[in-house]
Amino acid sequence: MTPEDIERCFEGATVSTFRLETLQQYTVDSEVPRIQAWLRGEPRPDRSVRTSPWLRRVAVTTAAGRHWSRVHIVDLPLSDYVRYQLVGYVESAAAGEEIRIAVRSDHPELTDLHEDFWLFDEDTSAVSAIAMRYDPVGRPLDRELVTDPGRIAAYKAVRAAAWDAAIPLNEFLANQARQERTCNA
Repeated sequence: MTPEDIERCFEGATVSTFRLETLQQYTVDSEVPRIQAWLRGEPRPDRSVRTSPWLRRVAVTTAAGRHWSRVHIVDLPLSDYVRYQLVGYVESAAAGEEIRIAVRSDHPELTDLHEDFWLFDEDTSAVSAIAMRYDPVGRPLDRELVTDPGRIAAYKAVRAAAWDAAIPLNEFLANQARQERTCNA
């Protein structure tokens, strides 16, 4: 898929947009310096609906009635990348995205989930998905538009299982902070 094809999927969705993330690291060259700076204790760049076109899109479309949601299936201990990403999730949640986290080892039904995807307008006749493929270090390889009813049904089932196993972002963050305090006591 071209970037324009992907953009058409986001622009065309009117009811819902869901993202499943299964990797513990996504390697995007432009992010590497920001992540390294954050790991050194430097603040993240300001990211809000004012500064981020992506967050502005989420906020505007959420206000218009579209539901944005995401589940990230994580492994413990959390990778540096996931810890960095969790901070970004707080910003995305502030824009209106409903984010949940599932710990893979707590849910045997999630053990074999390793395919990322976007699912658009899942409860409509216009449902579609984008299958996302990555190399072993999390670099994007390709994207595939999915409209096949069988694959869509499988994505819906995966979405439901992941959603049911996951907990809300704030609850996950509170649990992590509590565990860190216990370990540091």
